[in-house]
Amino acid sequence: MNLSEHFTLAELTRSDAATRLHIDNTPPPAVVDALRAVCVHVLEPVRAHFGKPVTVNSGYRSPAVNRAVKGAATSQHTRGEAVDFEVPGVANGDVAAWVRFNLQFDQLILEAYTPGNPSSGWVHCSWKPSGRRQSVLTFVPGKGYFNGLSV
Repeated sequence: MNLSEHFTLAELTRSDAATRLHIDNTPPPAVVDALRAVCVHVLEPVRAHFGKPVTVNSGYRSPAVNRAVKGAATSQHTRGEAVDFEVPGVANGDVAAWVRFNLQFDQLILEAYTPGNPSSGWVHCSWKPSGRRQSVLTFVPGKGYFNGLSV
């Protein structure tokens, strides 16, 4: 099932942990609608701007999958509102900076990125229909979360 022109439900629900642990990661209809919105408002604009396919690392996580991967109990992944992704060949810091200044979002996190190592880390971005915070953070493993982008 296509969620948008370039993204499918299968890629937004694919989970190595779910497969390995035999956990059902099928989203309910409301979550499918939220995933569609993330594709339309985040992933498609990123793909169009950079002119390259986007690799989705993590989209929807059922509550059981989220527990298995030790995700936050309040993770927007469990509501289909968040996606972790990369654009192969483009530094994740550059992707996060473009999203920050060009898109509406709820939360943007540049995760595990090392300046000078363009393929390190990934971009986490969430979108919801209202109350978008435009929150921007950087996560540094072993050090925690910091406001803004550290690139």
